[in-house]
Amino acid sequence: METAITHNIKISVESFYLDDRSNPEDNLFVFAYRIRMNNLGYRQVQLISRHWIITDSTGEIREVRGDGVVGEQPLINPGESYEYMSGSQLESEFGTMQGTYRMRSSDGVIFDVEIPCFTLAVPGVLN
Repeated sequence: METAITHNIKISVESFYLDDRSNPEDNLFVFAYRIRMNNLGYRQVQLISRHWIITDSTGEIREVRGDGVVGEQPLINPGESYEYMSGSQLESEFGTMQGTYRMRSSDGVIFDVEIPCFTLAVPGVLN
């Protein structure tokens, strides 16, 4: 599990290979990831948007931007957390994801929170 803390928001990420949804013969490798956000601060925050940088071992880099996550723009109170699962697919057995979440605090301050770089890998590919 990878973890980063930015502006009192702790982001923890865990990834999983989805063998049953992948098709290596067609260079399709599907992964899921679980993200947990903990508000370690003293103000409520709202996740407004996301920016992902997805890199695979072929050198392809994709950027994904959008509002919220999984159709939500969650409010996270001080001391509370929010968790969601999503997924990504690669054309190779190995890659990474990283990025930022744009947040707004209850006093109107907008800031970015780091999503730590994490690995997407078919089991056994990395030694």
